Amino acid sequence: MSEPNESSGPRLRRTLTLWDLILYGVIVIQPVAPMSSFGALSDRGQGHVVTAILIAMVAMLFTGISYGRMARAYPSAGSAFTYVAQEIHPGAGYVTGWSMVMDYMLNPLICTIWCAQQAHEFAPAFPVWAWKIFFAVVFTLLNIRGIKTSARVNTAMAAGMTAVIIVIAVTAVRYILGHPHSDPHFFTRPFYDPQTFSYGNLFGCTSIAVLTYIGFDGISTLSEEAENPRRNILLATVLTCLVIGVLSALEVYAAQLIWPASTPFPNADTAYVYAAARTWAPLFGIVGFTLVVANFGSGLGAQLGAARLLYGMGRSNALPKSFFGAVDPRHRVPRNNVIFVGALALTGSFFLSYGRGIELLNFGALIAFMGVNAAAFVKYFLRAEEKKLTHFFPPVLGFFICLALWWNLSRPAMIVGSIWMFLGIAFGIWKTRWFRNPLSFEVPSEE
Repeated sequence: MSEPNESSGPRLRRTLTLWDLILYGVIVIQPVAPMSSFGALSDRGQGHVVTAILIAMVAMLFTGISYGRMARAYPSAGSAFTYVAQEIHPGAGYVTGWSMVMDYMLNPLICTIWCAQQAHEFAPAFPVWAWKIFFAVVFTLLNIRGIKTSARVNTAMAAGMTAVIIVIAVTAVRYILGHPHSDPHFFTRPFYDPQTFSYGNLFGCTSIAVLTYIGFDGISTLSEEAENPRRNILLATVLTCLVIGVLSALEVYAAQLIWPASTPFPNADTAYVYAAARTWAPLFGIVGFTLVVANFGSGLGAQLGAARLLYGMGRSNALPKSFFGAVDPRHRVPRNNVIFVGALALTGSFFLSYGRGIELLNFGALIAFMGVNAAAFVKYFLRAEEKKLTHFFPPVLGFFICLALWWNLSRPAMIVGSIWMFLGIAFGIWKTRWFRNPLSFEVPSEE
C-alpha cells in the first residue's frame, strides 16, 4: 500500500512545549496516584512504601528513556507492541501486545472495586456489592453513549487534586509537629524499619508501586504535536516520572508518619482517606470524594480504551470480527466491546481484591516495559554503528529492574497472569500459524 501524500490534507500542528508535555503526563498519571493504592502498598511492604515508590521511580526513569527514544523511531505509531514487533520479532511483539490487553482489561476492574469501597464508606447502608454493580453499569452506559471528558475538565480535575494535596500537606505538618515523638527514628522509619524490613517485602511492595507511574508512556503518542519531539518527548517522559515520583513519595511519607504501619487500617482499600482524616476530620469526605472522582474518570477512560483495543484486534481478525470489530452506528463506539469489558469488570470485582487486581495489572505492564527496554537496546545499541554506553545502560538497567519487580509479584498474581499469557500465546500461535501472519494490537485513532 502506498504511503499517503502528506500534503493532501491538514496536518497536526507542533504547538506543545516541553511544559505542556509534562503537564499532560502529570494529568494522565494523576497527582493523587499513590493514594488509592496506599493500603495495599503498606500491607505488602510492611510500611516501606516511600522506599518502594522511589525504587519504582528509578525503574520507570530508565524505562522512560527507552520510551522516549523509541518514540523518535516511531513518532506516529507509539506503542510497546509496535516497538517490540518491529525491532525484535512479531512473536515477541504479540506477547507484549497481549500483556497490554491485560492492563487495559484490569484498569476498569480495579477502579470499580475502589469506587465501590469508598462509596460504601460514605453510605454504609448500601452494600459494597451493590456499589460495584452501580459503578460498572454507569461506566458502561456512559461509554456506550460516547460520553467523555474534555481536556479542560481533565485540567480542572488536576487543579482540584493539587489543591487537595496542598491542604493535606498543611494539615499533615500541623498534625505531625503537634504530636511530639520520643522515638529518635520516627522520621526515618518510613524509609527503613529494621523490625519489619525484608527484601522480599520491599520488592513485593515495589512491584505494586509501579502502578503509581502507569500512563507516563502516553506522552509518546503526542510526538506529532510536540515542538522538537526528538528532544522534548524523552525529556518530558523522564521529568514526568521525576515529578510524580517525588510528589508521590512526599504523599505517602506524610501518611506513614500520621498512621504508622504497625496500626491496622479499618479498610486497607481506603487507607489513605483514614490517614488524612486523622489530621483533620473533614478530609475524610474531601479526600474520599476526590479519589472517587479520580478513579471514576480513570475507570471511565480505561473501559473505553480497552473496548477500542479489542476493536482494533477484531478489525484485524485477531478476534472474531463480527462481535469485536463492530461499531454502533449511532454513537460510533464499539458497543459490544464496552459491554464485554463492563461485564468482565463487574464479574472480576467479586473475585479480586483491589491489591490483587493491582498486581495482575502490573504483571502485564512490567512485561510491556521489559519489551520496550529490550527494543531500545536492540535498535540503539546492537544495531547502531557507534556503541555508546548511554544507549547500553538505561535499557539494560530498566529491563532487569522491571524483571526483578515482575519476579517479586505475589504467587497468585504470577499464576493467574501466567495462565492469561499462556492462553493468549497459544491463541496467537494458532491464529498466525506460528506468527507467520501479523496480528494488530493498535488502538484505532478516534475520527
